[in-house]
Amino acid sequence: MTNSATSGSRVWLLNALATVVLWGIWGAFSGLSPQHGFPETLVYCVWALTMIPPAVIVLAQAKWKLDTNLRAVAHGLAVGLLGAGGQMVLFYAVTRGPAYLIFPVISLSPVVTIALSFLFMGERTGRLGAVGIVLALLALPTFDFAPGGAASGGSWMWMALIVMACWGLQAYFMKSANRVMSGESIFFYMTVTGLALVPVALMLTDFSRPINYGADGPWLAAGIQILNAVGALTLVFAFRYGKAIIVAPLTNAGAPLATAIISLVALGVMPGSIKLVGIGLALAASLMLAFEPDATGGDDHEADGILVK
Repeated sequence: MTNSATSGSRVWLLNALATVVLWGIWGAFSGLSPQHGFPETLVYCVWALTMIPPAVIVLAQAKWKLDTNLRAVAHGLAVGLLGAGGQMVLFYAVTRGPAYLIFPVISLSPVVTIALSFLFMGERTGRLGAVGIVLALLALPTFDFAPGGAASGGSWMWMALIVMACWGLQAYFMKSANRVMSGESIFFYMTVTGLALVPVALMLTDFSRPINYGADGPWLAAGIQILNAVGALTLVFAFRYGKAIIVAPLTNAGAPLATAIISLVALGVMPGSIKLVGIGLALAASLMLAFEPDATGGDDHEADGILVK
């Protein structure tokens, strides 16, 4: 929690780093539920449900004030639908093409965010931040790259590009939405749209196959996905107080970096040489973006809502 005295401080950085840590842990353990026989489509349903508690908490702290004007609703639904819709397309994409090629394409979504923020919001950064952005973009594809294998067909590529565009646009609209509505309202609409697509996820689920409904199925998924949900909340506030041109590459490079480190330490997974290069690039990029002197968003927001202090 913060007050207005901190509005000029690096609240954006604290929230961005919280997202990196939460998504890093989530990424390291997100594969456990499907490995235990709980389908990814049902994991989506659990994730949508885990969005409810943080949404209720932040709305309660905002005294249940929800932005309901047309502009706010349009921005909120755009953020939510782009994020959840991209996730739905991703579920279908991984059934049609190789994940080791799909995810590197998707990981370049900050390119879309940076380009739109540069062109339409006039965001700029210093030399240190510019170098950090370049290093982050170079690092992103390495985390999901696995040489070898064959890819048949081309529909998966178009779907991967759609997901990349959706998530890049989502980050841009998340920053844009913060100019017309509260962060609490943004997250509320993200939660609503995520829940609205649960029926789609259920339709995509193959219930003819055995599904694990035990403790290491939906309950394990809930424990892991709540990290994803809270990370999305802190990301909203990172975009509220920071530049999208900085926040997007920092979180998108930092989270895989945290995942790689956690996997190495906790799971005993040794990354290959390409991923080690990516870890080095992401670490350098994260440090440069974190210490970029002119990284504040420049918007005169009152520091309200759930913020990491």
